[in-house]
Amino acid sequence: MRYLGFFIYLVFMNSCVEPVENTLIIGHRGAMGYETENTIASVEKALELGVDMIEIDVFRIASGEIVVFHDDRVERLTNGTGSIFEYEYSDLEKLELKGGHRIPLLEEVLSTMDAHIPLNIELKGPNTALGVFSITASFIENQGWQPDQFIISSFNWDELRAYRKLDPAARIAVLTEGDPLQALDVARELNAEAINPYAGLVNKSAVDSIHEKGYKVYVWTVNDPGQFRALRKMGVDGVFSDYPDRMN
Repeated sequence: MRYLGFFIYLVFMNSCVEPVENTLIIGHRGAMGYETENTIASVEKALELGVDMIEIDVFRIASGEIVVFHDDRVERLTNGTGSIFEYEYSDLEKLELKGGHRIPLLEEVLSTMDAHIPLNIELKGPNTALGVFSITASFIENQGWQPDQFIISSFNWDELRAYRKLDPAARIAVLTEGDPLQALDVARELNAEAINPYAGLVNKSAVDSIHEKGYKVYVWTVNDPGQFRALRKMGVDGVFSDYPDRMN
């Protein structure tokens, strides 16, 4: 009877524990494990897989458009050469990405997603803040997007500062390649929502410290289910993955 009573006590206590919020699964550059990164096909695949959020990268090119692309140069993914900053859009349209895709405009990604889930826009190049702000503001006003469906992130903290000046209410995430605790000061300066660290530098102590300061932790890039489970146990709020369907 003593053991039965203890068992009943444990069941009761477990039933009183608040359920832990699910870790967000964020499609990295769409679902780049399955389709060429940062393409409409990759975004569509991420939507098909049921991700909680999608992440893309953007640059401002010479003719002023905001295009969805990751690298400073176009050689790795296209049949072209040179710096993406220097392209006019009429020339960029002629480039072919691996898989027969083309480099999309930010507007095309937003239209494809149709405000179904949030979007993390990483500002890759300089002078991207104003263009991204203008486009997202237009889609909020005219295309059914809500302000809280956008998160703006960057390793270029000055670009985040520029964005914060444009939008005092924007959701901002501070990307960092080093010790995530070193990003706390700029997170406070920017009134950020989150710090986004490299998965290999994350431990429970860091996650707890960041949470204690009031910030979320979205970790990049996680493709191994075992690593995902370990990070989830640490309490991270979300992970970026090339294979979002494997994160379970």
